Amino acid sequence: MTLSPYGLVELPFWGYLLVTFLTIETMFLGVTLYLHRDQSHGGLILHPVLRHLFRFWLWFSSGAVTREWVAVHRSHHAHADLPGDPHSPVVFGLSTVLFKGAELYRAAAGDPQLLRTYGRGTPDDWLERNLYSRHAYSGIALFVLAHLVLFGIPGIIMIAVHLAAQPFFAGGVINGLGHAVGYRSFEMPSRATNLVPWALLLGGEELHNNHHAFPRSARFAVQRWELDIGWLWIRLFRALGLARVRWVAPRPHLARRPRELDAETVRALFVNRMHVLRDYGRRVVLPVCRELARREGQGALPASAPTLLIRHPAVLADEPRRRLRELLDEHEVLRRVVEYREGLQQLWNENPARSLAHLREWCRRAEASGISALREFAERLPAYAPG
Repeated sequence: MTLSPYGLVELPFWGYLLVTFLTIETMFLGVTLYLHRDQSHGGLILHPVLRHLFRFWLWFSSGAVTREWVAVHRSHHAHADLPGDPHSPVVFGLSTVLFKGAELYRAAAGDPQLLRTYGRGTPDDWLERNLYSRHAYSGIALFVLAHLVLFGIPGIIMIAVHLAAQPFFAGGVINGLGHAVGYRSFEMPSRATNLVPWALLLGGEELHNNHHAFPRSARFAVQRWELDIGWLWIRLFRALGLARVRWVAPRPHLARRPRELDAETVRALFVNRMHVLRDYGRRVVLPVCRELARREGQGALPASAPTLLIRHPAVLADEPRRRLRELLDEHEVLRRVVEYREGLQQLWNENPARSLAHLREWCRRAEASGISALREFAERLPAYAPG
């Protein structure tokens, strides 16, 4: 009996593509649902059966060890884009993270102190100790063997594409491009971006800015026009009794009639604080810039002025920071807009007993500021409801 060079299963060209696509997508699904949303942040609780299926497939198809992946990812959040971040393009450079992300991951995963600090709460059963962690690369060896037996020579190409997918796309693209290009719905010290609004190919991980804004959320899509394919799978698994959602990012709920400023208002603003700051950029910063350009002429403000004013100061490089200082020195109204935003942010750093008094004073000053966009924004704040 002669073994066919195409293995036990001979497929048309599109069949090999489909099998490779499905093995990669299943791996990405295990990464985003099991390693990321369930194990790293706990916003999602998968059924033990589903957890183990993903744990096995990740061991079999990628050699991923739960404790190592979780520890590296939690460390990334603890030091996002600062020294100590194991794979930040700000620290290491974009090309290094994009093309050598696997090396950065292995270096971080080999740090015993990092594993002790950030790897707590991950599986520590007999299978983990005696198979998955101890023989991490045995799974890949079996994966390669299975492909060669089933598909023969085409299996070599399928293996190469599969093994390159996770370090390049899930590692390099998300950790690299996801901190360099794309759009930002929410401003924070991290440079995380959303690569695309319809996150279909990488399990939803493309919505990286949203995730950094709401790390515990089991749903990465926050704006109503965004799509997180991982969330669609969660809804399916939840309907089958295989998943439980603990927390999702809030979507702002505004009452039809604004209430009086009270403790409920403070709680609603705290719950929706990322949305409130985003709203401040759209409803205060942008209208003030447009009004200033209309009053003083189009050349009065550079085209980058709105972006400079909205961006979190921590993500601005030296030159943009210098241009921002010049803008604030030249235009008093812009300086006041920034000062009011900083004053509003202080609301969330105070104890609840003082927060209400702070909010009332902030709104009183904003309504008397003479800046119409700021006054309208202050009048809108009492409409926020906890949900």
